[in-house]
Amino acid sequence: MSKELEAEFVKQLEDNQNIVHKICRLYTNDQDAHNDLFQEVTIQLWKAYPKFRGDAKFSTWMYRVALNTAITLYRKSKRRVTTQAYESVEFKIADNQEHDESSEQIALLYTAIKQLNDIEKALVFLYLEDKNYRDISETLGISEVNARVKMNRVKTKLSNLINP
Repeated sequence: MSKELEAEFVKQLEDNQNIVHKICRLYTNDQDAHNDLFQEVTIQLWKAYPKFRGDAKFSTWMYRVALNTAITLYRKSKRRVTTQAYESVEFKIADNQEHDESSEQIALLYTAIKQLNDIEKALVFLYLEDKNYRDISETLGISEVNARVKMNRVKTKLSNLINP
């Protein structure tokens, strides 16, 4: 590929990398997995970049590639036997420090979101990014009406997960 195309890609990736980081946060549980997924998404974006026609905004195209990569890898990882690294073992010790209520609520929300299926996670992510239903439907490849219906169902599901 040409140096111009490479420079253009790097600039676009740098400008929009938060999209990928947020998707990685939804589909991973630790920093190593986050870094691996970020790298894999970057590779997939680079491979697909020459085919990017510009019909949609770069960020919309990036969402789609990143979500598809994350979902594919997430599904593959579900087929493996899960193990727990020694370093990741946590002991339950009472924490007497004061906590910021908003960060606790965000953590609770992310815990609930991780219980959703792949499409629901993607839908919530795009919704939380203030994407309108037209952009959501384009990114996920569903109709705008379907995106609205699914989002309403997901809101109810999240509410039930957070407040059982």
